[in-house]
Amino acid sequence: MSENTSVENNRSIRDWADLAEEMWSYLTGKGAAVNYSFIDMTIEVPRDIGPDAPRATWKLNGTVRVTTSDNDAPGSDTHRR
Repeated sequence: MSENTSVENNRSIRDWADLAEEMWSYLTGKGAAVNYSFIDMTIEVPRDIGPDAPRATWKLNGTVRVTTSDNDAPGSDTHRR
């Protein structure tokens, strides 16, 4: 991912949090479900920008499910994140 990537609404994506927010905004109201399954996966996530940035180590073993909803959608009574 390049630094300051442009998106359609003229906002820029500066970090992973911006990317997650943009993805959530795009998927909300579309009834989207994203499922990931991991078996003994280790990820080193940079805590800062740059090649020498300290890393946080995440270990994943199982399933992560992300489901979006929109309070304004017909029949919707919950909003999960």
